[in-house]
Amino acid sequence: MPRTATYQPGLAWFAALGSVWVFVLVAFGAFTTTIGAGMAFADWPLSNGSVNPHGWLDEIDKFAEHSHRLSGTMMGLITIILAVWLHRREERAWLRRLGWWALGIVVVQGLFGGTRVLFDRVHAPGFEMSFGQMLRIPHGMLAQVYVCILFAIAAGLSRPWIGNTVGTASPRVRRLGRVCVALLLVQLAVAATMRHNQAGMAIPVFPWSNDDGGLLPHAWDHRVALHFAHRVMAVVIGIGVAAYGHVVFRDRGLSPVLRASSLLLVALVAGQILLGALV
Repeated sequence: MPRTATYQPGLAWFAALGSVWVFVLVAFGAFTTTIGAGMAFADWPLSNGSVNPHGWLDEIDKFAEHSHRLSGTMMGLITIILAVWLHRREERAWLRRLGWWALGIVVVQGLFGGTRVLFDRVHAPGFEMSFGQMLRIPHGMLAQVYVCILFAIAAGLSRPWIGNTVGTASPRVRRLGRVCVALLLVQLAVAATMRHNQAGMAIPVFPWSNDDGGLLPHAWDHRVALHFAHRVMAVVIGIGVAAYGHVVFRDRGLSPVLRASSLLLVALVAGQILLGALV
């Protein structure tokens, strides 16, 4: 069958399925990290030498890690099908490229996850974390990029997008959007590094940085610096996203739905900041 840029219900719904399933994968990954179950199995790609290891449904750490592995395998299969389907049926080159990017990232993510297990006890001189533990940082960062790519594919295949009912963004909106994406990538790097250095409570008070109500901590080490950088980036991103939401909302070239969604974006960032404060 020839490629087409028209709406394809089957492909569109399959991409939507991938966008839903990735939340299952990310949820299991976050749960695994939170309870410290990343090394529940010391081997890879199997789990204790099996695809159905004994006791994984009974022990919480094994359940978390093996569920993450299984959901990752399913996500990989979905991405393979999606990339090939896009290549064969989608006329728009940017969507085909996104499909291959998604496939490449999901393969790298799997390798990061496996290498993290296999090299957990390999240490580099002068570093507190092992090589395997260091890989948790890019693994967590790439997960967010992968989610965004899947959402972009699903959006590009949707009926409103193809019908061009979403409108066209102004150059100002595009520029500010790129700035916000860059800031978010920096924040992801800082946040992942902070979390895997157990620095989430390095500054135990909020919104100040010390018990005297000061903006700066009294004492510094690498964990305090990471935590403080995370807070500063949250403020910068909050301002940037608020500005972005404002220009999107006022851009008359965009559809009312897309303009209204800018309010949701601002609310999500505000919610993230609130969750961080409540921790």
